[in-house]
Amino acid sequence: MAVKGAYSILFLTETRMVAVRDPNGFRPLALGKLNDGFVIASETCAFDLIEAEFIREIEPGEMIFIDKHGMKSYKPFKETLPSPCIFEFIYFARPDSTIFGEQVYKVRKELGRQLAREHKVDADVVIAVPDSGVPATIGYAEESGIPFELGLIRNHYVGRTFIEPQQSIRHFGVKLKLNPVREIIEGKRVVVVDDSIVRGTTSRKIVKMIRNAGAKEVHVRISSPPTSFPCYYGIDTPVTDELAAAHHSTREIARMIDADSLEYVSIEGLDLVAKEFDKPANFCHACFTGEYPTEYQVRTR
Repeated sequence: MAVKGAYSILFLTETRMVAVRDPNGFRPLALGKLNDGFVIASETCAFDLIEAEFIREIEPGEMIFIDKHGMKSYKPFKETLPSPCIFEFIYFARPDSTIFGEQVYKVRKELGRQLAREHKVDADVVIAVPDSGVPATIGYAEESGIPFELGLIRNHYVGRTFIEPQQSIRHFGVKLKLNPVREIIEGKRVVVVDDSIVRGTTSRKIVKMIRNAGAKEVHVRISSPPTSFPCYYGIDTPVTDELAAAHHSTREIARMIDADSLEYVSIEGLDLVAKEFDKPANFCHACFTGEYPTEYQVRTR
């Protein structure tokens, strides 16, 4: 697969640092200052760790040169309408980062509120799939009035399971990654909030885990629309054949993962949340709609 203008790039030499953000601005890129020097990172939380000052986001299509004489900015590419990736807000970025001009935590929490407005259910407790699902779960609980509890505890020494290359590794990773708190779940009607369903295998394991802990009902709520198309803009997502929503309805996926009900935030709800944060950008949500903002070609061997 070949995609035009899809990546941000960082070059380092002994005398110069060059940073280039793609013209569409799919991925975030930030400029900071540390003492007398400049620093560049994909997320602002990196600046917090090294106590650097966040200056600004590098603009889409901007090229930054940094050497002993200071910093220079150029815009060598043809200007285009920015289309930052909405999935950065949903899942990829850390909640303590500011990207595309907005704090990730606030956006995720509002997505949870929107999810509750669209798909409330009678239940006793709301739990999150940690960690990326926590802010949306808090928003869902506040909007719905259902108590929030830590019903699943995450082992932080295990990575993200949806990008593991083999299904057997993903299955084992889920068991290592999460453990239910029986005292919170047993005998309850449980709403479990996650940020996305990709293949469905991880969600099925999580629902089974919650049922084995004694849940009376398990209602799955997702703070993004169904992921039906692959991403070609720097993220190694599965091919279409592996995406559950590409071939199955929401009701069919609910049966696949053994949930009593399954609902997603709508595309309209997603856009509404973006507008609430005064974002004029034309966000890319090609993974949900199949409407890609750039040209691409499928390469055959």
